[in-house]
Amino acid sequence: MFVLGIDPGLTRCGYCVISVADGRARAMGVLTTDKDLAVPLRLAELAADVRGLLDEFPPQAVAVERVLFQSNVRTAMGVGQASGVVMAEAASRGIEVVEYSPNQVKGAVAGHGNADKVQVQTMVQVLLDLDAPPRPADAADAAAIALTHLAMTGGRTRPARSSRPRSTGVVA
Repeated sequence: MFVLGIDPGLTRCGYCVISVADGRARAMGVLTTDKDLAVPLRLAELAADVRGLLDEFPPQAVAVERVLFQSNVRTAMGVGQASGVVMAEAASRGIEVVEYSPNQVKGAVAGHGNADKVQVQTMVQVLLDLDAPPRPADAADAAAIALTHLAMTGGRTRPARSSRPRSTGVVA
């Protein structure tokens, strides 16, 4: 089984697939969308790419960096939309979705919540036994998010739930 770490973004969405069995990275990179396309088309493209990852590496959990306040509202909206697409795709398959704050990720991977990008990349390199720090930073961040989930859960996750909510029969 796998854990899929996601560093959400509409233009650049980092991802990393880590095997729960041996803690090794199986896939890592960045999903991109064309910034000249309309947002709905970009979201559809991102959703298709995420579905492809979920098909190729069926995860037992998807760990996503929690969207926090950003000074650029346009960027924050894109990050939130991308995060929503990823979470919805995973949830529709009954896959556990967990969010971690940037400080939780930095603390779990680098030992303190004030770690910078270089420290996180270096620790991801060490923890995944890579020849070089992963690049770009979005991929390294996604790896750090997946590693955080493994550290927080010891590789254990909740059983998958039904992908459809049950109706209560109550009409509001």
